[in-house]
Amino acid sequence: MTSAIALGEHTFDVTTAGPSEGTPVVLLHGFPETPACWGPMLPRLAQYRVIAPAQRGYSPGARPVGVENYTVDRLGGDVVALLDHFGIRSAHLVGHDWGAAVAWWTAAHHPDRVASLTAVSVPHSSAFSWGLREDPDQQTRSRYIGVFRDGDAAERALLPDDGRRLRDMFGDAVDPALVDEHVRVLTEPGALTAALSWYRAMGREFTDVPAIRVPTTYVWSNRDEAVSRATAEKCAEHVTGPYRFVELDGVSHWVPEQAPDRLADIIVDRVEGTRV
Repeated sequence: MTSAIALGEHTFDVTTAGPSEGTPVVLLHGFPETPACWGPMLPRLAQYRVIAPAQRGYSPGARPVGVENYTVDRLGGDVVALLDHFGIRSAHLVGHDWGAAVAWWTAAHHPDRVASLTAVSVPHSSAFSWGLREDPDQQTRSRYIGVFRDGDAAERALLPDDGRRLRDMFGDAVDPALVDEHVRVLTEPGALTAALSWYRAMGREFTDVPAIRVPTTYVWSNRDEAVSRATAEKCAEHVTGPYRFVELDGVSHWVPEQAPDRLADIIVDRVEGTRV
């Protein structure tokens, strides 16, 4: 079920599933995705209270104009506001791609609100920043970020022909029906610029993220086009709590869509391992 939920001055589209008394699990999508990426996993997470928001910029009612509205502290603040709305003291947090970056920030700055963290594809922001500085492989993989941060160059490249180049980003790894839903949202007026503002707002609050104390699983796939092995392995240095690194063999960057059953099992293992 998807509902419109007011969080402060913005209204978010939030998909919920499972019993209201179940253990809360919050799912944060990445770019250029929508909460639809989690759809194939929901049957495997049916015992939990699943909450999957269309994040800032992706919900029509939460699409403010201006890069300053998309800093990671604001994105993480939306997660905390979501927990407050539902009266949830702490939740198991799962994030993929940019959703992982938001989840890392939230777990670092609000550990009392995060029972556990499962980060998918994108490692701790300090590890990723290290890769951008020190790892030639990561530097090559991340060249697209410069394009995304450069004025409206990305919009001019990605929007024409019904978002053809947006679709191309998924390759053959994702069900075309899911790609259609992702592209439908991002081709709404202002949506792609809002989503790209996450990249354009990257600053010190993104790179200077404290170490993580909560139980954490980091999932990396060895055919990920965006994250190098060295960067992924660096992640362990930024978690002081219980930590598990899971490598998926033969899976691309699009883990939720391409390996939903395996990812669901990993999430269940983390949730059940930390339940009190």
